[in-house]
Amino acid sequence: MSVKIRLARRGRRKLALYDVVIADARAPRDGRFIEKIGTYNPNVNPAFININEEKALDWIMKGAQPTDTARAILSERGVMFKKHLQVGINKGAITQENADKKFDEWFQNKQKQNQEALNKLTEASNKVAKTKFEAEKKINETRAEAIMKRKQDAEAALAAEITDAGIGASEKELTEEAEEAISDQKTAEKANAETPEASKTESAAPQEVKVEEAKVEEVKVEEVKAGAPAETEIKESDKGAAATEEASK
Repeated sequence: MSVKIRLARRGRRKLALYDVVIADARAPRDGRFIEKIGTYNPNVNPAFININEEKALDWIMKGAQPTDTARAILSERGVMFKKHLQVGINKGAITQENADKKFDEWFQNKQKQNQEALNKLTEASNKVAKTKFEAEKKINETRAEAIMKRKQDAEAALAAEITDAGIGASEKELTEEAEEAISDQKTAEKANAETPEASKTESAAPQEVKVEEAKVEEVKVEEVKAGAPAETEIKESDKGAAATEEASK
């Protein structure tokens, strides 16, 4: 029976998770398996791998053949390098101590590489987040400026309306005052037009009285003049009679 180390899919659509299993090569991918030795989650960066390395090495040494994806996963965890060292130990080409030392050095270098890769990913993620934050900040500032501008425009429009309303009211008041002044002026002119007629009437009345008085005085003068000759004649007649009497004496 040919045994393979492969992945069995589980999880939901577009969010797949995989089990690393030991299964018969003739079994379907997600069918029956002999043993589960780990899990693999490719939905995170870096991908999450959890493998029982001792069981994986044991099955590989027994002749289990990993698939390409399973081989990459096992190589990432150092199982394939352990197999290479174990084969050398079995052949006597290397001692167990040297094999363990070489594996420790490889594992430390691998951890360092993984840490550097993780730092780069974190840096890139932070850079993307910062860029996104700055872009959102710029958008928010632009939006705030636009809102402030609209607010200022609205306030300016309101102030203009209030000013126009005040000017309109002032013009209305000035118009009313002008109309009142014109009305008062017309009333005064009318009153002045009526006053000269009355004054003329009043002035005419005293003139008539004066004329009448003058006429009366003329009459009196005429009467006086008319009476004066009579008195003169009387006086002259009296003088003539006196003279006659003196002559007769």
